[in-house]
Amino acid sequence: MASTPTNTAAAVPDTGPPVSSNLLIHLSTVSPDALEPALSNLSAALPGQPILVAVPESVNSGTVDSFANLRVLPYTPAAPSPVNWVLTSDDYLNTYKLALEHNVSACLLLGADAHTLTPESIRNLAETTLSSPADLVVSHYHTGPREGLANSAILYPLTRALFCTKPRFPLAIDLGLSLRMAERLAATAQRFTAANQNDALLWPVSEAALAGFTVSEANIPVRTAPQPAAADLNALLNQILGSFFADIDAKAAFWQRMRSVIPPRDVSAAPLPSEQLDVTAMLEAFHLAYSNLHEIWALVLPPQTLLGLKRLSVMPQDAFRIADSLWARIVYDFVLAYRLRTINRGHLLGALTPLYLAWVASHLILVQSGVPPERHIEDVAQAFETDKPYLVSRWRWPDRFNP
Repeated sequence: MASTPTNTAAAVPDTGPPVSSNLLIHLSTVSPDALEPALSNLSAALPGQPILVAVPESVNSGTVDSFANLRVLPYTPAAPSPVNWVLTSDDYLNTYKLALEHNVSACLLLGADAHTLTPESIRNLAETTLSSPADLVVSHYHTGPREGLANSAILYPLTRALFCTKPRFPLAIDLGLSLRMAERLAATAQRFTAANQNDALLWPVSEAALAGFTVSEANIPVRTAPQPAAADLNALLNQILGSFFADIDAKAAFWQRMRSVIPPRDVSAAPLPSEQLDVTAMLEAFHLAYSNLHEIWALVLPPQTLLGLKRLSVMPQDAFRIADSLWARIVYDFVLAYRLRTINRGHLLGALTPLYLAWVASHLILVQSGVPPERHIEDVAQAFETDKPYLVSRWRWPDRFNP
C-alpha cells in the first residue's frame, strides 16, 4: 500500500476542513458549459482555502482564473469512457494517479452533473472525508418516492445483507476516498482496463468491506442525478445488475462468512406524493411476462415462489402487493442463477425486468396508501438480511434446492 503523506496546509479560516491542501477534488465528467458553475460551487464550499481541482483537459477554459482559492489541474484521461452517468474504471484509475502525482492524502471523486451539488453538499462530503477515520465516504442522496428505485429494490438491500454495510446508495457517483481506498479501487480498475473494459462498473462499498476499511456516509440533500443516454430499462438493468451479480460471485467466500446485522436505519417522515401514481403500464408488463416468461422463471425460481407469482397475477391493482420476503427470495434466486448460468445471462436479467417493475408498482401502491417510502425500503432491506441463510445454503448446495 502507498503511504499517506503527512504534509500539513497553512492555517486557514475555520470554515471547513483544516487541511484542504491535502484534498484533491476530481471532476471526472464535466461538460465545458458546466465547468464554471461547478468551480464556483467548489470555491464557495471551502472559502479561503486552497483547493486542488483536477479537470479533463478537453473541458478546461480561461474562466478558471476567476476563482482565487482554486488551483485547476488539467489532465488528459488515458482513455475517456463513453459512459458518463455513472463512475467507471477509468474514473477510479485517473483519481489515484492524480492523487499520487499531487501528493494528497484524500480525494473527492465527483460524477457527472457535479455542478448541481450545492456548496453545502460539497462541504459535507469534504468534511466527512477529512475529519472521519473512514476510508470511503459515500453520498447519501435525498430522493423522491419515484427515484432511485433499482437502488432501493436491489442494490441497497443486497449490499447491506451480504456485505453488512449501511450506505443507502452503494453505487453513488460522489465519493470521498482515502489514499489507500483510491489505491485499492485503482488496482481493481486496472484489471478491467487491461482487458479493454474501461467503462466497467466498480463497487466501492464491497471493495471497502473486503479490505476491512471503514465506510461512512455524507448527507447530500440536493443533487440532480445524471441520466443515461439510452432509456432502455432492459439494457440498464443488464449493465448494472450484470456487474453487481458478478461482483457478488467474485466475493462469495467473503460475504458467506459475514454474520453481523446492520441496526435499522432511522427513517425520517418524507413527504408523500400528492399526485396519483399510475402503475398500470408496470402491471401490464408483469401480466404479459407471466404469460410469456413463465417457463423461463420456472428454470430459476422454486415452486413456492412461482406459486406466489401466480397469486400476484390475479390480484386487483389496488391490492397488488409483493411481500418483502417473496421479493428477497426472487432476487436471491436470480443471483444464484446468474452464478450457475442456468440460462443465458442476458436473457436471465431480461426475465428479471418485469419482476422488478412489479416490485416498483407494489412499492408505489404502498406509498400511495400512506406508508413512508423509506420505511418500506428499510423493511425490504431487513427481509434480505433475515433470508440471507437461504442464499448461502443454495449457493453451497444448489442441487438440493433445484426447482
